[in-house]
Amino acid sequence: MSRQIPLDVVDAQGNSFYVSERKVYPRDVSGRYDRLRVAAVVWLLGMFYLFPWLPWDGRQAVLFDLPARKFYVFGLVFWPQDFLFLALLLIIAAMALFFFTALAGRLWCGYACPQTVWTEVFLWMERWTEGDRPKRMKLDAGPWNRDKLLRKGSKHALWLAFALWTGFTFVGFFTPIKDLGARLWPFAWGGWETFWVLFYALATWGNAGFLREQVCKYMCPYARFQSAMFDRNTLLIAYDPMRGEPRGPRKRGLGSVLERARGLLDPRTAYDYVFRASAHPTAADNRLQAHGTIALAGAGAVAEPLPKFGYDELGDCIDCTICVQVCPTGIDIRNGLQYECIACGACIDACDEVMDKMGYPRGLIRYATQNTIDGRSTKVWRPRILVYGLLLLGLCGAWAWGVTHRSELIAEVLRDRNALYRQAADGSVENDYTLKLINKSQQTRRYRIGLEGEGLRLAGPTLVEAGPEEVLPVVLSVAADAGVSGRRELKFVVEREDGHEKRIIESSFFGPVQ
Repeated sequence: MSRQIPLDVVDAQGNSFYVSERKVYPRDVSGRYDRLRVAAVVWLLGMFYLFPWLPWDGRQAVLFDLPARKFYVFGLVFWPQDFLFLALLLIIAAMALFFFTALAGRLWCGYACPQTVWTEVFLWMERWTEGDRPKRMKLDAGPWNRDKLLRKGSKHALWLAFALWTGFTFVGFFTPIKDLGARLWPFAWGGWETFWVLFYALATWGNAGFLREQVCKYMCPYARFQSAMFDRNTLLIAYDPMRGEPRGPRKRGLGSVLERARGLLDPRTAYDYVFRASAHPTAADNRLQAHGTIALAGAGAVAEPLPKFGYDELGDCIDCTICVQVCPTGIDIRNGLQYECIACGACIDACDEVMDKMGYPRGLIRYATQNTIDGRSTKVWRPRILVYGLLLLGLCGAWAWGVTHRSELIAEVLRDRNALYRQAADGSVENDYTLKLINKSQQTRRYRIGLEGEGLRLAGPTLVEAGPEEVLPVVLSVAADAGVSGRRELKFVVEREDGHEKRIIESSFFGPVQ
């Protein structure tokens, strides 16, 4: 019990949990994954900015009316009683995350995450005003002058305008957006409306303009637990070291290793070259200062410098570092899978372009499983994927069936709490009730009200009409003959006039205690 537990002070070892890193300047790239990413940005932001302006049945297509406690989503109206569907929708989202991550890695991060989508748009505006990667780096390194002020000012003006429009649109999902726009001038917004427009605009401006990859690396929990959902058969963006190593520049005309006698390296040698190259970066790598968190060897392993290779010994990687330059998180994908990788595919497009120029086959960096890269058999459709897929399909089916088969009528009964019962002059006993009918449909409905109970009579309206989405209180009295005592069970029967819906609500009738 007297044994002391050794402590390791994080900062004293130079490995702080948060590292102040240099700014990342992603290089512009074009290719199939870039086009897919642009299409995802246009589609997702198009929905976000367009849906509040679409009219639907005389109202906003998507409106979350919190004061009225109603959510309008196109032709559907969700009430507080429909909370089950929201819970089920969240379960579906979680199951979809498990399914797609286990199948193909971080698709959500690379193409659909709001941080990725808005950052992509902010990068477009940054390139329009400041130029591509070299120009932006030169501009930031240079002194402040008229050109720098104009470019920086134009960039932040565009960012601010887009962020304010984003905040305005966000609030427009909760307040009718046309009314919100009409009250912009003369300014007549409420305090909370103003606060949320400015707060969401500031969050967009800060996250997409300044924090960027820091959100993915330090704030988002998804990157931290993704490894629990990955296995060696998960599709991910990977560098093929057996083909690419040893890396290095070469003269034009040298064929690919797939065409030369050298062929592919064995995995042990290839990964040893990757480890040694990461520990002893080239001059090009040093200029980029790529950072990542990947353990390529055990603790205490010593990496010897790589020898100088002849041209015939080189792999297909020419060490151009363009795959690092286009990465939005600033990592080197050649060092293996890293939690900072958001699977955007920019490095694939960059490498494919270089391979085309060199006359080499594409695919040095590609979507593949780890087993495929290592030359082993792979099985994409494995039991875990099938279980996730079947659960996801079942949950989606249950949600769709539940939403389309929801009851359009809610009926509740409240007893009068002021008096347990009331005796009339003729000795009869009466109880008062309030029947609350909610017509959730978009049409006017008529309902018949009946009573089931031995020796009890209903006094009050037996046919009522409720307008679209109306909450209709109906005051009812139930009477019993003189001599009735104690507690009795009764049932109110509410039926739509056309007979399509029927509700039975149980309650109690009280008389004098004998």
